[in-house]
Amino acid sequence: MRRILIIAPNWIGDAVMSQPLLAQLHKNYPAAQIDVLASKWVAPIYRACHEVHEVLEADLQHRQLQWNLRKKLAKQIEVSQYEACFVLPNSLKSALIPWLANIPFRIAYRGEMRFGLINLALNNPSKINRPPMVEHYLALASALETADQAPHFETVTPELQVPVNANTKVLKKLQDEGIAPEAIYILCPGAEYGPSKRWPTGHFAKLAQDLISKNPATHVILLGSKADHSLAKSIETQAQYNPHIHNWCGETTLDEAIALISLSKALVSNDSGLMHIGAALQVPQVAIFGSSDPHHTPPLSAKAKVIWLQLPCSPCHQRECPLGHLNCLNHILPENVLLSVESLH
Repeated sequence: MRRILIIAPNWIGDAVMSQPLLAQLHKNYPAAQIDVLASKWVAPIYRACHEVHEVLEADLQHRQLQWNLRKKLAKQIEVSQYEACFVLPNSLKSALIPWLANIPFRIAYRGEMRFGLINLALNNPSKINRPPMVEHYLALASALETADQAPHFETVTPELQVPVNANTKVLKKLQDEGIAPEAIYILCPGAEYGPSKRWPTGHFAKLAQDLISKNPATHVILLGSKADHSLAKSIETQAQYNPHIHNWCGETTLDEAIALISLSKALVSNDSGLMHIGAALQVPQVAIFGSSDPHHTPPLSAKAKVIWLQLPCSPCHQRECPLGHLNCLNHILPENVLLSVESLH
């Protein structure tokens, strides 16, 4: 095997959890070049994976066919003569490019009527009996092996490297703001999936204030995408615009966010992509779960603590609380999260 292509998933957390698959493929085929086709949104994750030779960044949009763009990309990819392609999303459209590019082995889970587009298919596990996502992706590595060749997979954790250029930019930004790198905590109030995964902004505000009151040298950075800026603004307001609380949501690239998280004394987040980045960087962290299941998408790090109340109604996997009370998150109190943060050191 000389050249392998990966079709990346659409979510940051899923991209992080696919890194052990890359590591296993690199182990199985040490002479192979592993490239990744990824949207601009998740491409920085793969630039932080040392197994990846090249990231092919494309303007692929979620839930859009973009037929002409996919045909164009397929023509470009066909020239590289990839021998195998691992398609990580379950959608029909994600399987089109390797099929159009005539890649001989197209490996993925069965899904969304893509018979023929995928020619080495694994059965998709039921939603009731889903394995952790890392194991789900990792199992694809055995698709090219015979039964007696299939390697044994041990439990592995994702690993990311901090981009050097991003680290330099982040250190300069901290210096310009008068923030000592060793004195920052990162709070991530967002979660793309919906409100049922977001710890209340009032709780984040109280936690930020408590962290600063414990040590006046502390600075709290609110980190996330542009979509999270309003959540962070609410935290600032409820914390009475404490000058040691900084709303940087939407003000950093994902590469810079990786660098910032790597510097933090601790990360506190919802079940989100940034949570998985923190775990892959082995940063001390507290991960707050509400409607989702920490058994399926946990932060895979010995330095992570998970807070989940395990209420009878949780996990419901709904975007908004179907019962209207959001007790799974409202009842996780700031003082309890603070105790967990303090126990990390």
